[in-house]
Amino acid sequence: MEDDTDKPFRSRKVPSSRAARIGTFGRLAGGLAGGVLAEGARRLARGERPRLRDVMLTPGNAMRLADRLSHLRGAAMKLGQMISMDAGDMLPPELAQILARVREQADRMPPAQLRDVLDTQWGTGWLAGFASFNPRPIAAASIGQVHRAVSKDGRELAIKVQYPGVRQSIDADVDNVATLLRVSGLLPAELDISSLLEEAKRQLHEEADYLREGEEMMRYRARLDGHPDFVVPALAPEFSTDLVLAMDYLPGKPVEVLETMAQDERDRVTGMVIALVLRELFEFGVMQTDPNFANYRYQPDTGKLVLLDFGATRAVAPQVVETYRRLFAAGLDEDRASVRKAAVEAGFIGPGVLDGHGERLDRMIGIIVSEMNRPGPFDFDDRAFVSVLREEGMEMAADRATWHIPPVEALFVQRKISGTALLGARLKAQVDVREMVRPYAHPGGPEAG
Repeated sequence: MEDDTDKPFRSRKVPSSRAARIGTFGRLAGGLAGGVLAEGARRLARGERPRLRDVMLTPGNAMRLADRLSHLRGAAMKLGQMISMDAGDMLPPELAQILARVREQADRMPPAQLRDVLDTQWGTGWLAGFASFNPRPIAAASIGQVHRAVSKDGRELAIKVQYPGVRQSIDADVDNVATLLRVSGLLPAELDISSLLEEAKRQLHEEADYLREGEEMMRYRARLDGHPDFVVPALAPEFSTDLVLAMDYLPGKPVEVLETMAQDERDRVTGMVIALVLRELFEFGVMQTDPNFANYRYQPDTGKLVLLDFGATRAVAPQVVETYRRLFAAGLDEDRASVRKAAVEAGFIGPGVLDGHGERLDRMIGIIVSEMNRPGPFDFDDRAFVSVLREEGMEMAADRATWHIPPVEALFVQRKISGTALLGARLKAQVDVREMVRPYAHPGGPEAG
């Protein structure tokens, strides 16, 4: 974790009451509606027939949406981040731009609101329990912000403080964001996402439970004890509550600093992350499912990655593990029919695709299998095939009969895999992924030894 206290940030009080949060959503809806009317009038004056999608996705409305989600923080902001990381390269460019702003922009609590939260959690006079406590946060995210402190015995700490009202607002925030996306035309009204929304609420409630996160962090620390490539902070239980998570402060820089480093170092670190994801899926049976780049911090002096944020840690169902093993095995064997069969049986592909777009589906599978088996390291910077897949996918999505939500228990694993691929692309890494996957796809085979 790097100290970012010298960087500029915006301080705005988090709306913590139900009425205040509903009011913020109401102002957002009103602002979007006003922007729609103004843009529609301009287009009509030019003799154009405006479409709702076009007038909603103006730069002004994009800024309104990103600004209000960042102000609300909590589930409203987190859901935007989740959609952004889940979909990766497959998002429409307009929505990707909006959600990128939400990922990068988080307001901080004003000092008075921070003090109120800590008075509630630690009691008044808590400052006397520290040698130092910096009220200016070093990081801020969707659910909480992080402060540096030093305990009386000299232990350097990172203390994550949850925004007030976040936990109580999760269900309503998720529903309100989904409504905004539907109203904007970015989310088709006919697509039933109820199961996805319920799962998002469940996971967000887990992420807002800092006692649970502390336990998951310590379990993960035990799994990687002595690992040469990764380091996980230790919990400081005497300062931790269900709304405050205290841990070791571990120095590190944003993982994006690797973009300027030598190719071999970018390849090495990306390979480390891929290897860890494979272990999570096939060995641990437990995965930290949030692939946000901020959850990795790079230590230039040691070459290690600091792993942070274990609120999204969850068990991986055995049937999901088997699904990925079968998909990887069929892909490595260049057995396109088996890839298709495994994807259908896992629920990744719905009946509408099979009925109306079988040939298009087979072309997409062929592209993926060919890329997977290209000789030599996989070049994450070679994105030509992604645009082809996006075009094929958009053509398919134009047919409403293809709209389908895969099983939620697999979606969160796919979220981590997709986010890891985005990191590889960001670092322009070249990694022999095929050989890393092979022992898990064919366990016990000659290549696994």
